[in-house]
Amino acid sequence: MTAGLVVETREIDLGDDLLAYADPAGPLAWLRRGDGIVAVGPETARVVRVAAGAEMRAAALGRAWDAIRSSAVVDDPVRHPGTGLVAFAALVFDEGSSADSVLVVPRTVIGRHNGRTWITRIHDEGAAPAEDPAPTAFGPHWAGTLGPGAQTAQGYQSSVRAALAGIAEGRYGKVVLARDLVGTVPAGSDLRRLVRALSTEYPDTWAFAVDGLIGASPETLVTVQDGVVTARVLAGTTARGADAVTDARAAAGLADSPKDNDEHAFAVRSVVAALAPHTRALEADGGPFILELPNLFHLATDVRAELSDGASALDLAAALHPTAAVAGTPTDVAIAAIRELEPFDRGRYAGPVGWIDAHGNGEWAIALRCAQFGIGEGGSADPIRLTAYAGAGIVAGSDPEAELLETRVKFRPIVDALA
Repeated sequence: MTAGLVVETREIDLGDDLLAYADPAGPLAWLRRGDGIVAVGPETARVVRVAAGAEMRAAALGRAWDAIRSSAVVDDPVRHPGTGLVAFAALVFDEGSSADSVLVVPRTVIGRHNGRTWITRIHDEGAAPAEDPAPTAFGPHWAGTLGPGAQTAQGYQSSVRAALAGIAEGRYGKVVLARDLVGTVPAGSDLRRLVRALSTEYPDTWAFAVDGLIGASPETLVTVQDGVVTARVLAGTTARGADAVTDARAAAGLADSPKDNDEHAFAVRSVVAALAPHTRALEADGGPFILELPNLFHLATDVRAELSDGASALDLAAALHPTAAVAGTPTDVAIAAIRELEPFDRGRYAGPVGWIDAHGNGEWAIALRCAQFGIGEGGSADPIRLTAYAGAGIVAGSDPEAELLETRVKFRPIVDALA
């Protein structure tokens, strides 16, 4: 039997940049507007990996987390979501993926929220806690390369046309199709620079780094804080205009688009249906609002409820995934179509990514606007390989060329940050 963990959280005074404490080669971070949690250095207290198998990987991670949590001795006078025992996690999109779902408990975590800053030290019973952390200077600037992946632009449009045929035949109402870009960054690159660029340029997104998956997601899958459940549904997208007039025209066009409103309604219904068994007083906005990002407009709906059955943030993330916003509807049929029409394994792209604490609180996003880095692959002198992803929802009336353009716009955050 594995010995339990000893956990101690204390408030501290800290400089502004949490990322300076993260591991340059493999950061673990969850940030929004400078707040969030960051693992200090590369060392971890526990790592749980779940490969493809006969059971749901989220359930396996949940059981592993329950075992870790139940045997831990926690001293946490701060008692804020994200203090005490905490783990980062990233789950695969499709249970058939060859990638691992992973849960990581760091040895040391630094966090900040609403002006309060804390440090949590986690160690095995009988072992010494980690020493006081120190920030490390960021490495030199670097640039990555990106090129076509397994799904070319022409191939993507062909897949969209095939999906439209499936919709016309009544096999499914919506399917979300992605394409990939592959590339490298120089050996020894400080990957914190990518996290910093994404969090700076897109401050209203969740900037995340978990086991080589790095991105900036605008879509909160679910947040649990002291029994209150919130989610933000995004579906329906258009590029922003080049000036105030075209920008306003683009927003108005999105708000009035039957195709985008239908796509959004699919996504909202799937979230409400998934949360209903676990919550009460469930409320969804009466209609979508326009969410502004630096490069995009999204149709958005906020959902709020009260937890009724003690489910954790990880439990709810598993119940919600995959939403219609990243898979389609009906879900099982849409995932089967994705397997048929996408010539690659999504891995963790469009899967749940986030954190959970010992009380079941947590924040989870859908892993979008992201790239998976091959950390630890090859030798120390070899370039680091990466694959980036972007997708679009295909419904009746979708235009293959327009959907390709949407993926190009969605690639922009990660492409610009890599450059």
